[in-house]
Amino acid sequence: MSRIRSVASSALGVHRRTLLAATGAVTLSAGVGYALRPTDSEAATSHGAAGAPEAAADNAAAEAPVGASRRVPVALAPYTRGTTVASVATPQGSGGYRRLADGPGWKRVVRENLAAAKSGRESRRTALASFVQLTDLHLIDAQHPLRLEYLRSTDVHAWRPQEALTVPGAVALVERINALRGAPVTGAPLHFAMTTGDNTDNNCKSELDWFLTVMSGGRVTPNTGDPRQYEGVQNSGLKLYWQADDSVRDADKQLGFPHIDGYLAAAIREMRSPGLNIPWYSTVGNHDAMPLGTYASHSDSYLTDLAVGGKKLMNVSAADAKKLQDSLKQDKDPRGTVFKDFLKTHARSMRSVTPDENRAPFTPKDYLRAHLNPAHRGHGPVGHGYSTANLDAGTQYYSFRIADDVIGISLDTTDPGGHYEGSIGTAQFRWLDRTLRENKDSYAIIFSHHTSGTMDNLRRDPARPGERRVGGAELLQLLGKHRNVLAWVNGHIHKNVITPHSGTGGHAFWEISTASHVDFPQLARIIEVVDNKDGTISLFTTLIESSAPHRTSFTDLSQTGLAALYRELSLNAPGASAKLGGDRKDRNTELVLKKG
Repeated sequence: MSRIRSVASSALGVHRRTLLAATGAVTLSAGVGYALRPTDSEAATSHGAAGAPEAAADNAAAEAPVGASRRVPVALAPYTRGTTVASVATPQGSGGYRRLADGPGWKRVVRENLAAAKSGRESRRTALASFVQLTDLHLIDAQHPLRLEYLRSTDVHAWRPQEALTVPGAVALVERINALRGAPVTGAPLHFAMTTGDNTDNNCKSELDWFLTVMSGGRVTPNTGDPRQYEGVQNSGLKLYWQADDSVRDADKQLGFPHIDGYLAAAIREMRSPGLNIPWYSTVGNHDAMPLGTYASHSDSYLTDLAVGGKKLMNVSAADAKKLQDSLKQDKDPRGTVFKDFLKTHARSMRSVTPDENRAPFTPKDYLRAHLNPAHRGHGPVGHGYSTANLDAGTQYYSFRIADDVIGISLDTTDPGGHYEGSIGTAQFRWLDRTLRENKDSYAIIFSHHTSGTMDNLRRDPARPGERRVGGAELLQLLGKHRNVLAWVNGHIHKNVITPHSGTGGHAFWEISTASHVDFPQLARIIEVVDNKDGTISLFTTLIESSAPHRTSFTDLSQTGLAALYRELSLNAPGASAKLGGDRKDRNTELVLKKG
């Protein structure tokens, strides 16, 4: 790359366009062939017909100037405090309900799969960019009538005891990010945060509002239905679920789960989020795109009416639950037809709950409009990567300038045809290729929800039946052809995995998949890009936990206490995997690459 500038040095001066944008004095727009500049965001404005020429398919418009990241005159000192390099929540004991306590941190591992790490690079390196990735927050309306909790009768992991506490858990993660003193390895300022999808869980409007408020700041009441009390499986009296407030000896209490007076009342009370103090961007996941993350059922009036209505199914036989679960896992019901018939069959078993229009599913356009709402701007940018160009074209992918020499590209890997695995259409595929070519003098970081290994759903988009879908293997081939691609950052699998990929002509890049914040160990990841000034680039990855203390108290039902309990409950969730934290090589790392 011909133009290298450190994050710290570029932060010294305020770009004129940034200054004008901050005062509301400028709106940017451009057409085909626009090369991204600092503070610009670019969205595809047209899908184009399948097989249409690239120029017709990929017109672009740039708008939504990026809000300035935290500006500091010089780089701060490197640090480890507040990261998993210093300390990690560690289970105590070996059986029953396990408590958490402070444990030793995870040491950094240098990975030389793609290039050798040269001595002396520590004194030569120059910071290019740094940011935080959050993924799979899964903010859950735990009382939603369409939830599949009853599948727990055949699969114990289908409902998790921590699900009522996703909001305080997410707020504590925001608080941790706000407390970071820049990037831990270089001390450079953090440019932005990126969520890589599954920001919501049920694809309902209440969850979307909670997510945007948590990220941008404000008051959140994680409750729907009856404003006075919780109505759901956790006060149903059913032994299938943890009845935290009740004396019933449920299945979870038999495993050691505690009795906590006032738990449900605390879980649904108003909470406060400071919002991120850096700009943040958004990437869409399957749970943000479709009801329950799998059904292409926005046009189904029965399911929509049930979502906002006054009936909720809470218990079915194990045999019936297995039939429905099999239809999900085997991808036999992309449009929710089997699901609808299942609910109709069990209609007489449903319990009464308070109706609530806020539980209605949101469409992709609703998702974009909500992001573009000035009330959710926070520290910017308006739209958080999305623009009115996306809204007009019906697209949810865009590119943006991270730093002088680094661009970010956010993909939409959800499949509108249904199912939880992903793919992209050929129009988006061509747009990605074109964007990388037009910015060949800038390094590129790719963001998506799905991983390369989970993009095998090639079901065609019902709105574009003539457009072929592209899977993970073909996308890897494309990224491998572009020498400016450094990393593909994603989530979806709820597990830390870092994979080296070799492309054509000796080019290589890293795929960085990060654990969720709903399943233990509940993490996010800082990523720093540095030029080692020796023909190599290093990507430093550092995992962080929320700001909640590792130790919990069952009598502390404050917002912070609930966030700590959220983590500990996720550790103890029956059926939870102990492998989601990944191996040492997937956690805190230095990933070395040859320069393109």
